[in-house]
Amino acid sequence: MSEAEQVAAPEAPASVILDALNATDPSVNETLNATAKFVATPEGTALAYGSLVIMALLPIFFGALRSVSCSKSKELGENGYESGFRNASDMPETITSRDAARFPIIASCTLFGLYLFFKVFSQEYINLLLSVYFFVLGVLALSHTMSPLMSRIFPTSLPNKQYQLLFTQGIGETKEDILNYEFDTKNLVCLVISSVVGVWYLLKKHWIANNLFGLAFALNGVELLHLNNVSTGCILLGGLFVYDVFWVFGTNVMVTVAKSFEAPIKLVFPQDLLERGLDASNFAMLGLGDIVIPGIFIALLLRFDVSLKKNSRTYFYSSFLAYIFGLGLTIFVMHTFKHAQPALLYLVPACIGFPVIVALFKGELTEMFRYEESSPEELAAKEESSEAEKKDQ
Repeated sequence: MSEAEQVAAPEAPASVILDALNATDPSVNETLNATAKFVATPEGTALAYGSLVIMALLPIFFGALRSVSCSKSKELGENGYESGFRNASDMPETITSRDAARFPIIASCTLFGLYLFFKVFSQEYINLLLSVYFFVLGVLALSHTMSPLMSRIFPTSLPNKQYQLLFTQGIGETKEDILNYEFDTKNLVCLVISSVVGVWYLLKKHWIANNLFGLAFALNGVELLHLNNVSTGCILLGGLFVYDVFWVFGTNVMVTVAKSFEAPIKLVFPQDLLERGLDASNFAMLGLGDIVIPGIFIALLLRFDVSLKKNSRTYFYSSFLAYIFGLGLTIFVMHTFKHAQPALLYLVPACIGFPVIVALFKGELTEMFRYEESSPEELAAKEESSEAEKKDQ
């Protein structure tokens, strides 16, 4: 990712999650939304909180593992992992320190812009447009998420035909690709299943459909958004730490937008599930930003673990446990004071502090901060440079 403004691009799975992140930042802090009329039972509250924690951990854990495969395939220049990087949309995007510094500013502008939109225009029409927009993004994200699983369970007796969707502009030497997308029968099956979920969400806005899309957004984000080094991760998390605290405690903008925004940009779980079953309507919620932002930092530390070639995952597990601790502390404070909390207030110090302390004890702090990942553009430049050296020799 060369510019942070690319967060608005809807074409690729990585951009899908960035779109979701920009729009979801409003709900990052609205983890609990209890109505005044309903008093949740201790069992219902425990079930809702526990389910949210588990749902938050799944995309971080599996997204981090898949990010390692992404990174290896990118570095080796192979044609993909699992179903493959056959299209540019499947390639990871690298967040640089410049992007990280800009992100809180862009997120703040987006948040305040949404706040003004909801104040000026009809909430009903805005959410209708958002529903259609996130229907398309959700189908793409869920399809990409399901692809590796489909590759394993797809019956070998069925033919897996290859297809290519190609749009070009110009003729002869001036001919250039506008769209070049390769897919197969497995991808089509994933797309059909994802579309069914999308129609279900569009028509019913059911919380299970919402969560399927939300989990897909989160997993795609952790998998495909790569921080180039630990310093960039600290800049990004630090900036969003300030952003989160300011917009929650300093103004009513965050909570207002979060309550008005109807899109699968948060994970929800009903506190009245035991009483009302699947028709339950009183939800605890967790914004996707609370998952993806720490998640991409945790995924970076897993890739750092792999780079050490010690067959240990010390930094990954320490940061993963730190996330659990930070999220648990968020829920505890929120439940105690009955007020929406900026989750990154607790998650950022935990996710950065725990691995740094571990690195200090192991004497690897300098090595951790020196670890660097190259962007696809930098890798391409290195390949061109090495090829030029070979020709000179």
